[in-house]
Amino acid sequence: MQAAQQLNQAGLGGQATLIGVDLVDTFEPPAQPLPGLELVCASVADWQPAQRFDLITCVHGLHYIGDKLGLLARAASWLTPTGRLVADLDLAAGICLDGVSTSRQVLFRLRRAGFTYNGRRHQITCIGAREVRLPYTYLGADDRAGPGYTGQPAVCSHYAESSPVA
Repeated sequence: MQAAQQLNQAGLGGQATLIGVDLVDTFEPPAQPLPGLELVCASVADWQPAQRFDLITCVHGLHYIGDKLGLLARAASWLTPTGRLVADLDLAAGICLDGVSTSRQVLFRLRRAGFTYNGRRHQITCIGAREVRLPYTYLGADDRAGPGYTGQPAVCSHYAESSPVA
């Protein structure tokens, strides 16, 4: 909403479409209608956008997602050919492979699929639409994993290695 307000104040309201997706419908309505702003109450696990995006951001949202890798793969397919996906991701504490907290192998596969990762900033990026197929099967998540690097509660996503991707 803040970005839509800034665009509107700059006389650019309605020239960009901003879509906010949240699982809980607790959006505070803006004081005045904001052209180009769409707020969607949905689970990103099954939400399908009607268009492609130039920019997708997820600031601290992946900490609460069960299938983090599945969402990253889906979000990469929502980009335009030059679109950018930027998300905060704690690989070290947020993903367990075959019961072990590991990031090296998962990071290798993500990089091979076209993602870049900045471990110091806990940030994953992908540029350009792509079909991402990772050799992991999502098993479930543990919401009792404790706090992540932000100090906030986080969910640890559990995966098993599946058949290699061609």
